[in-house]
Amino acid sequence: MKRSSKRILTTHTGSLPRPQGLLALLAAKEAGTLTDRAQFDAAVRDAVAETVRKQVAAGVDVINDGEMSKVGYSTYVKDRLTGFEGESISMLGTLADIKDFPEYGARLFSQSAAAAIKMPACNGAIQYRDTHDLEIDVANLQAATARVKAEEVFMSAASPGVISVFLANHHYATRDAYLGALADAMRTEYEAIHRAGFLLQVDCPDLAMNRHMQFADLKTSEFRKRAGAQVEALNHALANIPADAVRLHLCWGNYEGPHHRDIAIKDIIDIVLKAKPAGISFEASNPRHEHEWKVWKDIKLPAGKVLIPGVLDSSTNFIEHPDLVAQRISNFASVVGRENVIAGSDCGFSTFAGMTVVDPKITWAKLRAMADGARIASRELWKNATSPARAAKAPPRRIAKAAKSKTRARR
Repeated sequence: MKRSSKRILTTHTGSLPRPQGLLALLAAKEAGTLTDRAQFDAAVRDAVAETVRKQVAAGVDVINDGEMSKVGYSTYVKDRLTGFEGESISMLGTLADIKDFPEYGARLFSQSAAAAIKMPACNGAIQYRDTHDLEIDVANLQAATARVKAEEVFMSAASPGVISVFLANHHYATRDAYLGALADAMRTEYEAIHRAGFLLQVDCPDLAMNRHMQFADLKTSEFRKRAGAQVEALNHALANIPADAVRLHLCWGNYEGPHHRDIAIKDIIDIVLKAKPAGISFEASNPRHEHEWKVWKDIKLPAGKVLIPGVLDSSTNFIEHPDLVAQRISNFASVVGRENVIAGSDCGFSTFAGMTVVDPKITWAKLRAMADGARIASRELWKNATSPARAAKAPPRRIAKAAKSKTRARR
């Protein structure tokens, strides 16, 4: 994983707006009415190539495929794993903060494209069915990035924990057994992404969001135990991949809601830092979590870890001012060091296909604002920096002053 050694690098969380034509094909595929798979594959391939070009044009350094082929960042696995032929059960009504404001919840969910996404329960043994779809994703991203210049390329995959949130367990005797089966199966996907030469991003909203979903009635100490079990399952699945080849995304749910029941990052960050991935991506710019950058004043960032704080809010159409982006970046750099900060987005801009709260054109404008803000922050953070080679050649200030005095005396 590259670091911000010379300037602040930029990235994002993963999902980006799909083209309208592809959205229709994704909807047909999800509904089981897709009649031309070749047409679908071609549309995905073209969309990946286009979104890669747009990311580079917007100034994003660490890019991906925009998750073009996936109908949902967490639910796509139902088509790649065995065991998911149970009844579809939506998780949308389980958000504790929304339950406190039911009128708003009704309005929010009536407009959500996620309501049409299938979330079948696990009703059988889980195994990776075949890698055909994964191989297509890898080939598309390799082809698209071969024609552009990017600092690094990543590919996202669902974590065992987040799969367990959206796809209910009706088969395994315990939650831990379910997590273990998911970890064993997803290892196939994680290792394939790593072998392809991409940086692997594991999406782990479960480590925060699940506090006000499945575990809203638990004490914080009890939730921490559940989060710890999810980290253990993830680490098991990542056993054969180096830590610096993986980053983790943490969030509280990518929706414009009250979020007053979100667990504070200070209450879970020690558990998150036990996860193997070197990079930690998390929400840090929305009104509920922007203040939490101060937490890092009291937390020692473990050696080898890199923070990827969100400097763009992915649930609002406001285009952040570059100066504000620079300020957010500098806040983190001031407490963990500039080389340990990569600028990112709070979450994806199209978490589920068609779920685009932010207008697609505004999404790209926001990413350009991030790149502009990163340049501003870089100028400030490196303005007094001296390169090691130059520093080695330059004499210490007092020695240089003394040499200058002797020269004057000889004159």
